[in-house]
Amino acid sequence: MAKRKKNRSKTKFKASIKNVVRKLFEQNPDLRFTHKQVCAALNIKESPLRKLVYEVLQLLAREQFLRSYGHGDFQFNQQSNFIVGYLDLTTRGAGFVSNEEREADIYVAPPNVGQCLPGDLVKVQIIKRGSGRWEGIITEVIEREITQIVGTIEMHEKFAFLVPDNSRIGKDIYISKEQLKGAKDGDRALARITVWPKSADSPYGEIIEVLSGNTPNDNEMLQILCNHGIDFIFPPEVLKEAQKIKMELDEEEIKKNRRDMRDTLTFTIDPFDAKDFDDALSLKKLDNGRYEIGVHIADVSHYVKDDSPMDIEALKRSNSVYLVDRVIPMLPEQLSNMACSLRPNEDKYAFSAVFEMDDKGKVYDQWFGKTAIHSNRRFTYEEAQDVIEKGEGDLVEEIQLFDKIAKILRKKRLKSGALSIESEEVKFRLDDEGYPDSIEIKRSKDANKLIEEFMLLANRSVAKFMGYAKDGKKAHPFIYRVHDQPDAGKIEVFKTFIHKFGHSINTKSETNIANEINNLLEGIRENSEYGLIQSMAIRSMAKATYEVENIGHYGLAFDFYSHFTSPIRRYADLMVHRMLEEVLKHGKHAYEKKLPEIAKRISRLERKASEAERESTKFFQVLFVQDKVGEVFLGTVSGITEHGMYVRMDENYCEGMVPMNEIPGDNFYFDPDKYHIIGRRHGDTFNIGDKVHVRIYEVHPRKRQIDLEIAELD
Repeated sequence: MAKRKKNRSKTKFKASIKNVVRKLFEQNPDLRFTHKQVCAALNIKESPLRKLVYEVLQLLAREQFLRSYGHGDFQFNQQSNFIVGYLDLTTRGAGFVSNEEREADIYVAPPNVGQCLPGDLVKVQIIKRGSGRWEGIITEVIEREITQIVGTIEMHEKFAFLVPDNSRIGKDIYISKEQLKGAKDGDRALARITVWPKSADSPYGEIIEVLSGNTPNDNEMLQILCNHGIDFIFPPEVLKEAQKIKMELDEEEIKKNRRDMRDTLTFTIDPFDAKDFDDALSLKKLDNGRYEIGVHIADVSHYVKDDSPMDIEALKRSNSVYLVDRVIPMLPEQLSNMACSLRPNEDKYAFSAVFEMDDKGKVYDQWFGKTAIHSNRRFTYEEAQDVIEKGEGDLVEEIQLFDKIAKILRKKRLKSGALSIESEEVKFRLDDEGYPDSIEIKRSKDANKLIEEFMLLANRSVAKFMGYAKDGKKAHPFIYRVHDQPDAGKIEVFKTFIHKFGHSINTKSETNIANEINNLLEGIRENSEYGLIQSMAIRSMAKATYEVENIGHYGLAFDFYSHFTSPIRRYADLMVHRMLEEVLKHGKHAYEKKLPEIAKRISRLERKASEAERESTKFFQVLFVQDKVGEVFLGTVSGITEHGMYVRMDENYCEGMVPMNEIPGDNFYFDPDKYHIIGRRHGDTFNIGDKVHVRIYEVHPRKRQIDLEIAELD
């Protein structure tokens, strides 16, 4: 843990120094500074910090923010007046460009947005700097995020426009009559942008599909995907490459390059509706009384070669997207559901982490490498849970041994300071027409935790193997899954939240926050507010990201952590497999220059996938309650903003909003300091966690919105 804190501290110091050095050169663009002069200007005297300043100067020179001269002089690079970032557009046409180097977004006035759409990667020329908001002009679209758009056809005499459902797009799509594909006036359709001539106000496009034959749910899911720039159609060249993949294994490949483990007992545990099985466990008892435990992962890298059409498309997508009623896979079905999937009673290629362990979870030895395996049995989580609870059924001894070891590993993690977060997922049961007829909360049980612990063991072990510098050798360049310490402000909001339920935690010691939250959650596990409090605890934490600099994983209490176990659905894992294979073969790999950009991209697209998944859930929540307008429900205030308060209804887990100006009895407003809503005249308050009765008075499926009002009970 001490090493992780040291790494995190250095990273934070380096980021801070980088910011102040940038400001120094920006404020003095015509002056040259040596390393010594920079340290003097910033009043930095300590040797370790002076060394960090030198590293930062070299980094800024590599990034072309600074010009480096032969005598150790550095000067602001006037060409760095351009910044690259991602564009967000308001419904009024103004733009905000986000860039990782700046906390504040760069404002772009509507006339300076040019031929841009939301999500575009753009180049911005800074025209106004200052202590407040920076302003810029977009000079180039580097990468178009949204290329497919759902909208309504508006016919004219010689052409048509597609009017986008997404009002933030702000531009209608010009469609020539030859590109209408049978679409008529008023039809909803899916269009692809083909070109945007410099002289044209609107982009030109073609109709991909008329959506009149689709169900309303299909159309809404397509709109969600399009709005987030998520492609759901594989290019022909990718499908063509995937179709060439053979299901049969090559015995010569196994003999030359793999450890043959097909005779070792192997099984999978997955959700009942899973189609891609990317991990399996194996068990063999050794003569010394210990166990050989294998964590076997689908060998996607065997089929998806670097820079191939499938690889380029996989990086473009970066991960699979799981909407309520469908999956948008990262890889074509020929791989994700067939060739790579570790299906029962089939021989498969795998990339494995094999551990020699005892029944107390102690690891004596480990091995990483390519294998061939054969899954003897496929368990659903429910089937495995029955075996654990009842002590009978297929492979009962093996599953109970895995369960025993998993519980020991979990207990050890929690003792080291890991957060005890129980998986809690809202699941819709859909009828034959795709509409939700019930909602349930799926909670993590022992079978889920069994798989989780062994996946964590493999991920952690691979990361440590790749990232641990020893014997004077440097760590291998790598992509880590990192999780920073929680923000103090968010923890204070969390404390205020749980206080409404009569709970408290001690946050004086930064290192003890995880234990305090764990003790709180354990103490209220059977209480009705458990799910809401756990959800707020998660929101108070930093977001995990992919980085090339390791600061450890706070939530798991690991100094080293990576993603190795899901290459079918995450590009990060595919890259980890490639790097690990090269290091095992040659002692090094050649991916170092690619990694920073890959890490940024997959982190960003992971966030986009999560946003699309949340929007999908909101849509189905609205569908579920649309026949309940006028009904009253008891709910819990789950969020507060200046616009009103969010309430999650206890009975159906659906969340809606009570607008601020609709709260009866007073003129209410949001107090950001005390983080509650308060009445100006009478001082009545609404706080996160308060219980209120609400009435559903309107629903808006297109807006993914449930409108609530406070119900006055007799």
